[in-house]
Amino acid sequence: MASTTATSPLSDRVTSMEESATLRMAQLGREVMAQGHDVISLSLGEPDFDTPEHIKDAAKRALDAGETKYTPVPGTAQLRKAISDKFKRENGLDYAPSQIVVSTGAKQSIANVCYAMLNPGDEAVILGPFWVSYSAMVEVAGGKAVIVGAGIDRDYKVNPDEIAAAITDRTKFILFSSPCNPTGSVYSAEELAAISKMLADYPHVYVVSDEIYEHINFVGKHASIGNCPEVKDRTITVNGFSKGFAMTGWRLGYLGAPQEIADACNKLQGQNTSGANSIAQAAGAHALNSDLGPTIAMKEAFARRRELIIEGLEKIEGLKVNRPQGAFYIFPDVSHFFGKSDGETTVNDADDLAAYLLVNAHVATVTGDAFGAPDCLRISYAASEEQLKEAVRRIDEALGRLK
Repeated sequence: MASTTATSPLSDRVTSMEESATLRMAQLGREVMAQGHDVISLSLGEPDFDTPEHIKDAAKRALDAGETKYTPVPGTAQLRKAISDKFKRENGLDYAPSQIVVSTGAKQSIANVCYAMLNPGDEAVILGPFWVSYSAMVEVAGGKAVIVGAGIDRDYKVNPDEIAAAITDRTKFILFSSPCNPTGSVYSAEELAAISKMLADYPHVYVVSDEIYEHINFVGKHASIGNCPEVKDRTITVNGFSKGFAMTGWRLGYLGAPQEIADACNKLQGQNTSGANSIAQAAGAHALNSDLGPTIAMKEAFARRRELIIEGLEKIEGLKVNRPQGAFYIFPDVSHFFGKSDGETTVNDADDLAAYLLVNAHVATVTGDAFGAPDCLRISYAASEEQLKEAVRRIDEALGRLK
């Protein structure tokens, strides 16, 4: 008689995968809100601005023109040319249209790179703190994530020697974002040049540079590591439309890569999702070819909010706060509160503190542990100034009860 022992239909791959902490906190926030509480959500990395009108109008024109069919797997010719031109014009990067692959978000672009480049046991050096999905994507592709991190005292930026110490014969690439999610830190052109010079000694190591927050930069012109001569021919530059153009729901991202890697990503995508949304691509091409006025206005609004939230959080005793140079996050060190209690709840770590603030202050944040920084919380300031002021007031009051 056949055995009736129940086995899970799920793969080891998915059961070992961590759930996205940002999405989990967003869901918990919605659950608390459904209980009738006024929750201020500072957990998701989503601009609270609407997509600019001229971009929406371009989508409407594409729809009316019947641009509703399947698109080429790596993107429409129109959008790939617009991206190639943008890379040259804004970043000084020379990616031909054939070296560009458009995907359903920058997240898919990075996942494509991981699947295209990593064999089981290969390593990816991830500069931390890092976006929550980096390590998961590397590991699902069969690779090993090697984290090299720095703390708030160094503005969360690692140096070339620390990266070099983590490189082995199995290292395929280093992966980082600048401006950084979750810290808001920005690597300067000089710092990127130093990393690039170090990598000259490791010709087998590629660079995956996530530049999705490029336009939300408060310290001057954005610097791309692909400009550095030592790694120019082995840099994969990832970008997209969600942050700088407030197009999160349009799901549109892209990469520029050495031809062999671009071809591999194209091949993979052809068997997975095929081409990205036709209407979104038409809108994206128009966004890149149009005036950046609305994008600059958004950045200026984020800069004002940054000052507001820094001013508020700096007044809370026990918080260590730095001054992020880009993106729309602040990443305070909250370790002062570990081991403290309000008489009912004891906060042992950042996970507990994020849960405590949600339940007791009705403010949704994200534990820094998910980003490789267990002493921190990520707080998004992509919210109105009124919401941010009220959120800081609630956080201050709740933390003040911890003794």
